Amino acid sequence: MTEAVLQEERFSPFVRVTLRRWVKTYRSINMLVSPFFDLLLRLLVAQAIFRSGILKLSDWDTALNLARFEYPVSWMNPETAAIVGVTIEVVAPILLLFGLFTRGAALSILTLLVISQLEYVAIDLNLWMIAILGWLVVRGAGAFSFDRALSTGLGGSALPFAKPIMALCDSLTKWGAPAWLLLLRIWIAATLLAVAGVIGSQNTGLILPLNSFVGVEPNAAIVLAAVLLGGLFVPIVGLLLILALSTLAVMGLHPDLSLYPMLLFGILIVFGAGYLSLDGSISKWFETNILFDRRYDEIPAHWPHVVVVGAGFGGLAAVNRLKNLPVRITLIDRHNYHLFQPLLYQIATAGLSPADVATPIRGLFRNDGNVRVVLGEVSAVDGNAKTISFGQNSIDYDHLILATGASHSYFGKDEWAPFAPGLKTIEDGVSVRAHVLRAFEKAESSSDPERIKRLLTFVIVGAGPTGVELAGAIAELAHQGLKNEFSQIDPAQAQIILVQSGGRILPAFPEELSKHASDSLEGLGVEIRLGGRVTNIEAERVIIGDDIEISTETVLWAAGVVASPAGKWLGAETDRAGRVAVDERLRISGHENVYAIGDTAGSNGWDGNPVPGLAPAAKQAGAYVATAIEKQLLGEGESKPFAYKHQGSLATIGRKSAVADFGFMKLHGAPAWWLWGAVHVGFLAGTRNRISVLVNWIWSYFTLQQGIRLITGK
Repeated sequence: MTEAVLQEERFSPFVRVTLRRWVKTYRSINMLVSPFFDLLLRLLVAQAIFRSGILKLSDWDTALNLARFEYPVSWMNPETAAIVGVTIEVVAPILLLFGLFTRGAALSILTLLVISQLEYVAIDLNLWMIAILGWLVVRGAGAFSFDRALSTGLGGSALPFAKPIMALCDSLTKWGAPAWLLLLRIWIAATLLAVAGVIGSQNTGLILPLNSFVGVEPNAAIVLAAVLLGGLFVPIVGLLLILALSTLAVMGLHPDLSLYPMLLFGILIVFGAGYLSLDGSISKWFETNILFDRRYDEIPAHWPHVVVVGAGFGGLAAVNRLKNLPVRITLIDRHNYHLFQPLLYQIATAGLSPADVATPIRGLFRNDGNVRVVLGEVSAVDGNAKTISFGQNSIDYDHLILATGASHSYFGKDEWAPFAPGLKTIEDGVSVRAHVLRAFEKAESSSDPERIKRLLTFVIVGAGPTGVELAGAIAELAHQGLKNEFSQIDPAQAQIILVQSGGRILPAFPEELSKHASDSLEGLGVEIRLGGRVTNIEAERVIIGDDIEISTETVLWAAGVVASPAGKWLGAETDRAGRVAVDERLRISGHENVYAIGDTAGSNGWDGNPVPGLAPAAKQAGAYVATAIEKQLLGEGESKPFAYKHQGSLATIGRKSAVADFGFMKLHGAPAWWLWGAVHVGFLAGTRNRISVLVNWIWSYFTLQQGIRLITGK
């Protein structure tokens, strides 16, 4: 056993799991918060400087007079100094706000403030601003900035000096930022010691913000200074300083307290202590003895190996919880992306692009050293040997989670598939989009009225949420998105027919919401045919019942799904839809530590009823199984039986109507539509996807145009 493993074994499983979870959770929160904090920092600094510049522009004579004192540069005349100073105060904040040339903008403002502090009036506000701007100079802008977006491309461009400049910037971020954090700690500690009378405070007001700590109890100041100098629990010290100064301000003992000390303490909270700190030593110890998050091949071999098959909602939920535990995780999927299936219909109707609803899996776990992502399609599972095979490869597992999802089911009529594509993958979405758009293009080039009518007839089979959303989106595409784009046909003449074998659409919703959805669809021009079972689908027609024929070349299937072949891999019992029979704890009978979740599992965990094939259900199941594995690691016995908690159902009908059922509350119309949009944006994986979807939706909403009208593929 290695020294690190021996060190780890000194702790009980409970301590190891708890410490790892706390540290990983703290780091995850920190990574989530830091880009937003960086943006807030730039925004507040920019608005303060910009306001000063605008005020001077509005009274140029005063600005010119002030420049003689504020910017006393010996080699410039006062008017030139005023022009340079005001230009910097106006232009640099704009650059800061957008994170463009952040270091140069921050350095120019910092220079003005240093001159003003040394030669004009020494005030604490200048010092706090100089400290914050110095941080922006050495670290640069965060994730939400043009600098970060352009950095990789600029470094490899042919622009003169681009490569050495980008290398310098990278070095500043890597080495300069921790050094600046060290200087900030020393600077704040020196100020606290001066306030406490430990060091002389005469003539130090020029470089120390003494007035900002007026009222701080001397002994408390000494303790905080000592902890800062040692670099121990610096984020907590930063939080204590914010609370202390805020309390003094509320008590009226510090009426002139500004926001900028709080921002500086926020830098310590978010980014830590920097060099020569006990925090750094503790972090390295955790990395070496608890986290093992540097490389997957450095993970201790004795950690349990959890294999998760499928990177859908359930699989990701399981991995996101498991990654904080001392386990090795292998995530296998036949795609290298996680797909947000609820918005797949918007790819099919030209509302969004595939990149908007898919996120590379590796990017989701780039900072989790115990997670390995493998591209592959599983072909077999050996429950006795505890191995899983994909392609030419085979790996062992201690725990196996099958989250392989489902595909469309044609109820034994697989010959319909070429004429009635379904929606389960990105390829499906792109294919359906091409199919729908090509129908309009073919109609435009045809001179046969009968064929034009057939091409402009769209039949959607199945009136669950997917079918309803497809019908509404195609109706809007025909009436608004393609308006005035064709010269020979009128897309608004398209006939959209929604076929449902039951007595109403959205049968899983309350009847009153189904009625509202029907009214909304009919308002969009969709024809709803109830009580008609499709009996045949051919290239140019659909047969309903025994004798109803609809001439069409575009049929979309949204009527049923069948689970993946996971049950066959294990020879396990399955139901008619192919879902694997599981016990009350989502385990597959006869297979130790093998679980099935999401659409793969036939669970009756909803008050004795089948768990619906919804994203929230899969996520709850994934988190449940991860918790069950954690309890095994801790020796705490078995979890309580899985109980699905229904969080509600949502379906949208067009651009301003939806239905929402939360049991205790039912919504329809515009309020439900806004809620639907907020929920779906919130569930998307990745900030880029959320922003992209929002931008596309806003564009489509106000322009009534779909921007992704591309026909690709064969």
